[in-house]
Amino acid sequence: MAAYVIANITVHDPEAYKNYAAVVPETIVKHGGWYVGRAATAGDAEIVEGDFRPGRFVIIGFENKEAALGWYNSPEYQEAAGLRQPVSDADVFIIDEVPAGPAPTRDWGEWR
Repeated sequence: MAAYVIANITVHDPEAYKNYAAVVPETIVKHGGWYVGRAATAGDAEIVEGDFRPGRFVIIGFENKEAALGWYNSPEYQEAAGLRQPVSDADVFIIDEVPAGPAPTRDWGEWR
């Protein structure tokens, strides 16, 4: 089952952050990951409910949670993260994919 790394990053030094952005994609590919979606700025995300204001919001897919953790904890990614951490604040977490359920029907009872 796929797992997703989700990151919300507030960049304080965009010029220095470019060093991180230049090396991360290679680390993701090396571990079998792919970008699911990215919003480069808060203006790229349309908030439809709540007060959440993302910075750079990134979703990266991996085959499973072990692969996602393998990437995150890998020496090459940790070296890249060392470029990001001094110039940004980040919330990063991993979630498992939720298997698709039945299609919604008029009988919402099956969803309870």
